[in-house]
Amino acid sequence: MWTWVLLTLFYGLTKGAREIVKKKALEISTVIEVLFFYTLIGFLMLVWDAGNAVSVIPGRLPLIALKSFVIFVAWICGFKALKSIPLGIYGILDVSRMLFATLLGVIIIGERPGAFQIAGNAIVALGLFMLGLQKKDGGGEAKPHYIVLAFISAFLNAVSGTMDKILTKDVTSSQLQFWYMLFLLIFYGLYILLGRTKMDFKKTVKNYWIWILSLMFILADRALFMANAIPDSKVTVMTVIKQSSVIVTVIAGRLVFKEKGLAYKLLCAAVVLAGIVVSVL
Repeated sequence: MWTWVLLTLFYGLTKGAREIVKKKALEISTVIEVLFFYTLIGFLMLVWDAGNAVSVIPGRLPLIALKSFVIFVAWICGFKALKSIPLGIYGILDVSRMLFATLLGVIIIGERPGAFQIAGNAIVALGLFMLGLQKKDGGGEAKPHYIVLAFISAFLNAVSGTMDKILTKDVTSSQLQFWYMLFLLIFYGLYILLGRTKMDFKKTVKNYWIWILSLMFILADRALFMANAIPDSKVTVMTVIKQSSVIVTVIAGRLVFKEKGLAYKLLCAAVVLAGIVVSVL
C-alpha cells in the first residue's frame, strides 16, 4: 500500500510547489504562452520514449485524446484563475477537486470508501471550511468569475484523475504520459492558430520559470500515473493525499507573495493534514 501512497504524496507536494512556479511564470508571460511552451518542453522531455509509446493499444488513443481535451480546458481555466487570484485562495479552491474526485470514484469506478476514508474526508472538508472563512487575503480578493473558473478547473482535473485510473489498467504510465502530452500540445497549437493568438516567443523562451515548471510537471505526473497503475490504489484515498499541496501553497503565499493570515492558515492546513493521515489508515 505504501508505495502508491508515497508516490501520490510526492505528487501532492510537488503540485503545491508547482502552483508557486506557475504564478511566477504568469507574472512574465500570458496564460497561453505559458501553457503552450510548458506543454512543448514537457513533451520534448518524453520524445525519447516514443518507441515504447507506439505500442499502446490503438483503441485507447481516443480515450487518451479525450483526457487531453479535458485537461486542455481545465488548464486554461485554472491558469486564468491563478493569474488573478491570490495563491492562498486559489490553493483552497483547488482542493475542491477532492470532493469531485471522491464522488466520481464512487459513482464511476464503484469504490466504497471505508470508515477512516469518510472520516478523513470530513476532517479535510472542515479544514477547507475554516480556510473559506477568510474571504479576503493579503494578496487581494478573488472576483466571482475567477472563482468559477477555479471550480471548473478542479472538477475537470477530477474527471481526468478518474480517467487515469481506467486507462492505466492496460496502458503503461510512460505510454499514457507520451500520448497525453502529444494530444495536449496539438490542442494548444490549434487554439493558437485558429484563434490567431499573438505569442512573444523570444520573451517566453527566456522565462525560466516555464522550464522549471515543465520538469516538475513531468516528474510529478509520472509518479501519479505509476500510483494509478498499482491495482490496490484507490482514487478516493489518492484524492485526499493530493491535497497535501495546500500546505505548500499556504506557506508559499506568505513567504513568496507576502499574503497575510499565515498562523490561521497553518492551523487550517494542520486540520487538512490530519484528515489526510486518517484517510490512509
